[in-house]
Amino acid sequence: MIRVAYADASTLFVQTVGHIAPSQWEQTGLGVWTLRDLVGHTSRALLTVEMYLAQPAAQREVLRPVDYYLRVQGGLANAASVAARGREAGAALGPEPATVVREAAVRVLARVQTASDDVLVRTPVGGMRLIDYLPTRIFELAVHTLDLAAALALPVTLPETTASVALHLLADLALQPGKAAPLLLASTGRQGLPSGFSLL
Repeated sequence: MIRVAYADASTLFVQTVGHIAPSQWEQTGLGVWTLRDLVGHTSRALLTVEMYLAQPAAQREVLRPVDYYLRVQGGLANAASVAARGREAGAALGPEPATVVREAAVRVLARVQTASDDVLVRTPVGGMRLIDYLPTRIFELAVHTLDLAAALALPVTLPETTASVALHLLADLALQPGKAAPLLLASTGRQGLPSGFSLL
């Protein structure tokens, strides 16, 4: 299920990137990012898997996908740094960004297909099993493909596999203090979410 969801999310991302015209890459994508920056940032959901598989961790320190995000919130979630990394990743895509993204997806998905669930990958917040790290990348691919589609005014539907993994991770994030009640009330039509509400 996880591997299928990752493949489905990657495929949708590649297809959505394919709709970007050559003249659109420097248009606004999300916040301070151009479309190139947004695609570069999102492509890291492929490239980090490849990179971390090549750098095995010595021990398992992060047990669940949600723990990855909780640790990131505790130290790595600096907006300026994230924005800068997105711009750097966008620049690294070179003159043919869509081709680079497509080739990366083919390469990474083939590598994931042959890797063990239990192989330990070295993430910035500690060692994780591959099968526990992939849901965080599925979440990133899902959310940012939707961002990309919105910037392009392009209708997209998340694959059920991808949506299921992303929403399960979102539910785990909602267990943080003060998050569950407003999300439950908003999701059942009782009230809107508070201004600035986010699980990340």
